[in-house]
Amino acid sequence: MSQDSGPTNLGGPRVCPIADALTVVGERWSLLVLRELDFGVHRFSDIQVNTGAPRETLALRLKRLEDAGLIERRQYSARPPRAEYHLTESGRDIAPVLAALRRWGERHVAPVG
Repeated sequence: MSQDSGPTNLGGPRVCPIADALTVVGERWSLLVLRELDFGVHRFSDIQVNTGAPRETLALRLKRLEDAGLIERRQYSARPPRAEYHLTESGRDIAPVLAALRRWGERHVAPVG
């Protein structure tokens, strides 16, 4: 990506699709939820275990991702009511970004722990 992506905007923040995307997915738990769904993990409890997200935080992130159109909630049990989460087309389109972020992390970030 070129540093020369347009004139300097001295009147405020640069209009940028990267910044716009980060308002939707630029938070740790959101990216980890998308990772899990991309791996085929669909149930709340499994997503929670695999991400380590606190229950309330995970519920909020799932709702935000659903509202943004990246995931959809599908009921799989009526009694008791239970739902799974699946990527939409928009959510599947972020898979190459996650793969690139994974590769970058493997190369340039020391493992945590």
